[in-house]
Amino acid sequence: MKTDIPLGIVGTGMFIFGLMLFYLINPEENRGLEFIKNIGTFVGLSGIGVTLAGILLYLINRNDSPIKENYDV
Repeated sequence: MKTDIPLGIVGTGMFIFGLMLFYLINPEENRGLEFIKNIGTFVGLSGIGVTLAGILLYLINRNDSPIKENYDV
């Protein structure tokens, strides 16, 4: 099952959503929003990890042709 491309897309979306939560919330106006800003930090960092996992799965599961050595001399 090919999960590498969707995993990369989901991770990128998580990262962007985390950035939006982190930068668009101003906790000085409402102290209750500080917790949501911290959740945005966690989601963004988790998104980086999920994206990296998707990239690694893509690189590992590529179908490279096996090396054929010719020993005819």
